[in-house]
Amino acid sequence: MSTTHTASMTISEMREFASFTSAEQRYIRRSLDIGLGRQDAFKLWARDAGENAAIRSQYVAYQELKVLRASVPDQTGFESIEHFIGKLTRVAAFDLAQERLDCFSAFRFLYERLLGAEARPWLPSAFCAAAALPQIRPSRRKMLLQSLSEAAATAPGWSERAPSFYPEFIEKEAA
Repeated sequence: MSTTHTASMTISEMREFASFTSAEQRYIRRSLDIGLGRQDAFKLWARDAGENAAIRSQYVAYQELKVLRASVPDQTGFESIEHFIGKLTRVAAFDLAQERLDCFSAFRFLYERLLGAEARPWLPSAFCAAAALPQIRPSRRKMLLQSLSEAAATAPGWSERAPSFYPEFIEKEAA
């Protein structure tokens, strides 16, 4: 029974990933390679000098991830919220400013893999804070904030189950 449940959850995560645009899928895979140290993102993802510079900036921005993973606050207290949400908002703003993630679902998918399931309750707040910053173009700000559903914004609880599907780069020949 447990294996069946795990398999169905993985398939559900795969379907969700498939629903994202190709640009979102590419950015998520690249971000996971950088954030989780899976691959050399320069070799794998840089198609030109602009992408090379963007990847370098992403490596710098993602240096905060290790600290964030270790400092997810308790949901019931107010201790260390500003430390966590401030750093998370800065990293999230970097990602949203790249204009590769077009909705909260893609953002959540990426960040629950970068930070772990225990960060899920904090993701709507970080997304709203980052999307509302003046560094995000007004038309994009509107689109991003409208992508956050009422259900996600007001969820009474979040699953503590760790993600099981981590999309990776696939060579064109293998695909």
